[in-house]
Amino acid sequence: MLSRVADSLYWINRYVERAENISRFVEVSEAMALDCPPGSAEPWQPLIDASGDRELFDRLYPGGGPDQVVEFLVKAEANPNSIVNCIALARENARQIRDVITTEMWEQINSLYWTLLESDSFWDQPPQEQLREIRRGCQLFYGVTDATLSRDLSWQFSRLGRLIERADKTTRILDVKYFLLLPSPEEVGGVLDELQWISLLRSAGAYQMFRQSQLGVITPKAVAAFLLLDPAFPRSVRYCMERIHETLRLVAGSSVPGAPDELECLSGLTLARWSYTGIDELISGGLHEAIDALQSDLNNLHGLIHARYFVLPGLAEPVSVSSPDLACAPA
Repeated sequence: MLSRVADSLYWINRYVERAENISRFVEVSEAMALDCPPGSAEPWQPLIDASGDRELFDRLYPGGGPDQVVEFLVKAEANPNSIVNCIALARENARQIRDVITTEMWEQINSLYWTLLESDSFWDQPPQEQLREIRRGCQLFYGVTDATLSRDLSWQFSRLGRLIERADKTTRILDVKYFLLLPSPEEVGGVLDELQWISLLRSAGAYQMFRQSQLGVITPKAVAAFLLLDPAFPRSVRYCMERIHETLRLVAGSSVPGAPDELECLSGLTLARWSYTGIDELISGGLHEAIDALQSDLNNLHGLIHARYFVLPGLAEPVSVSSPDLACAPA
């Protein structure tokens, strides 16, 4: 497979996954703002921290409020990680490799792009409906990809991009609640605290599956364990790392047997760390620090994947429409 094709497939799925995550974050925050008790902090500024774009937001919208947060995350042209820009970049990557992806994949991403770009009726809908339609459009792209793309290298690089982005976003939204939104001691276990944990689960698309696996009271420890260490939930860090490691081994299947290289070592060590560490150990050692270390590992994984598979000999940058500066960290 050509490096530019692998690069485009990887980034198409990262961008679509990023757009779908942001739409869910904003949609849940819209609902949470309506339920917040009077006088409590609204759940808008933490979204900027979760996206990793605080510096850019403060520069574009000094003292910005809820409307500016939504504008910035959904359709601000100056924000390269806004939903509209993510879909535009995914569509441009798809356009360049139309002979590789299926017709159904192209039609879906192209339709979503033009809906966001030119449909006045779409933007006239209530914000919740806009976000729900964006989320469904992204999920439909996943479904079309799963149903029509052969399980060859095209599929593997597509899945790789989706999984790395998903693991990063799960850790970011958890870190915001655990580190940036720690309530005062008297609020722990209160109405607002429980509301924030429920909203966190919904932001990760995890509320129903969590309630099926945990029948008791929602606790921070149980939520963190589910989102980080559950082996069956498809958005948990452990599940994503297992699939990432599996995918990387399949992609490198034709390599000459021997000692594992740097990419395989990092993938295997990261998987082992998140497969054989208990939640009590993570919390006692500092959950924020553990999440920071994981995000650093994801950044390094992206860098190694980029250097091995996407950069042609003698070139410093990939040739497709990707954004190396938008790896895991700026999310």
